[in-house]
Amino acid sequence: MKKLLYIDACIRNELSRTKRIASPIVESLKKRYEVETIVINDLALAPVQIEENRRRANGIVSEEALCWANKIKEADRIVIAAPFWDMSIPAALKTFFELCSLFGVTFDSDDKTCFGLCKAENLLFITTRGMAIKTGDPLEQATPYIKALSWLWGIKGFEVVARDNFDYLPQEIIEKEIASAVEEGLLIAETF
Repeated sequence: MKKLLYIDACIRNELSRTKRIASPIVESLKKRYEVETIVINDLALAPVQIEENRRRANGIVSEEALCWANKIKEADRIVIAAPFWDMSIPAALKTFFELCSLFGVTFDSDDKTCFGLCKAENLLFITTRGMAIKTGDPLEQATPYIKALSWLWGIKGFEVVARDNFDYLPQEIIEKEIASAVEEGLLIAETF
């Protein structure tokens, strides 16, 4: 069975509207994939600072980061669920990505450019935004960042399920938006 890596960066856990969309989609994908979940909240990550940088420059990488990077490299598909957070993604998720973007593991380079080493053909990014900022809006920096990271890792397929303005809509509209996002994601899951 093929492997799917689910990276859950839903900071508010079960209160997360993003998680409410992601959970049924990932559950559906379990029919076709062996799913492994990494919950960012459980990792208690510290920001990458100078000492970590020095160690990495000298080829010293923590076993934990190497394990995560290899999971990313070996996954057939990747799903990331993260809320819109200060115009991008939660800092803990960014730190996780920094730790996992390992030269010689998730990407490499030749004399001219970098290229990805990851096996995944597709990545699905699931997100909700409190403000009325759509995917593609210059103020929305989460999707471009994750898409660029996908490129670095060599993942060609990239899909987004997003809903916005959740901090300002009535609850009944939010519920309809969540249901429609789940429906959209389940449709993607059929061929993902």
